[in-house]
Amino acid sequence: MTDMGEGPRGRGGWKATASRYALLPLRVFLGVTFIYAGLDKITDDVFLSASGTGSIGEMMNAVRDSAAIPEMVDLALKNPEGFGLAIGAGEIAVGIGTLTGLLARLAALGGALISLSLWLTVSWQTEPYYYGNDLAYLMAWLPLLLAGASVLSVDAALAARRRRP
Repeated sequence: MTDMGEGPRGRGGWKATASRYALLPLRVFLGVTFIYAGLDKITDDVFLSASGTGSIGEMMNAVRDSAAIPEMVDLALKNPEGFGLAIGAGEIAVGIGTLTGLLARLAALGGALISLSLWLTVSWQTEPYYYGNDLAYLMAWLPLLLAGASVLSVDAALAARRRRP
């Protein structure tokens, strides 16, 4: 079999197949990670508190003056428990959408926005910048935002179903 010939499922050979599956490991990693992060937040009573060691309120107060956009932190501090719950629920929704490939581009946009907001607030002061993981997560979401979930996804199954006569 050559690169240009018919390969698995008659779709152009191993390079074409590898290209179609290239983003699958990233989808699995980001999906599982965001589901885990969201569950970790919404099941942690200490985190979902306005004050106290390990709380979302304490974390937001600690980063307020070093955030790129302190107004974002001020908004979160109006209701730290609600903000923590919203971030956790958002991470779970993004993770499920990414892992299953359901509305994959929308899920990737949500993941990118969560990562961007965390970078601009919580990890903005990290020096050097590459020690902070939120920027790396933001960059990891971009290929999924651009490409979507082309294989092993609900989106792909729905698209195939629409193409059938």
